[in-house]
Amino acid sequence: MIRNVRHTGIVVDDLEASRAFYRDVLGFQVTREMLEEGPFISKILGFDQLEVTTVKMLSPDDQMIELLYFHNHPGKRMDKNINDVGLTHMAFTVNDLDQVYDRLRTMGLKFISEPKNSPDGYARVAFCQTPEGTYLELVELR
Repeated sequence: MIRNVRHTGIVVDDLEASRAFYRDVLGFQVTREMLEEGPFISKILGFDQLEVTTVKMLSPDDQMIELLYFHNHPGKRMDKNINDVGLTHMAFTVNDLDQVYDRLRTMGLKFISEPKNSPDGYARVAFCQTPEGTYLELVELR
């Protein structure tokens, strides 16, 4: 039934900051950006006269995320916890977790803890939150 995972959608409240973070900090490449409006997008998302900018971005290994900025019908920013029910985080493999950790902390990103080695020694892991509040699991394989 399912052929593949197409993308992960991330609703943002500051499109410029989120685009810059995913592009300039994490290395995603913008592949398509468009203002979507009209009957189709309004109907499939369930809002009257919806206007939403979507930005499709690819990671270095061709995994896609889609940033969504709602010009009208904006959602509210909510405190998220890693144990909330439903989708909680995205995981990215990195080459040097300590370097990434230092860089992101310097930029003001919040981490749950400093990098830790897994009990089996297979990976080094840390969780942080992006500018819009999405949790990222950063993993360095050993």
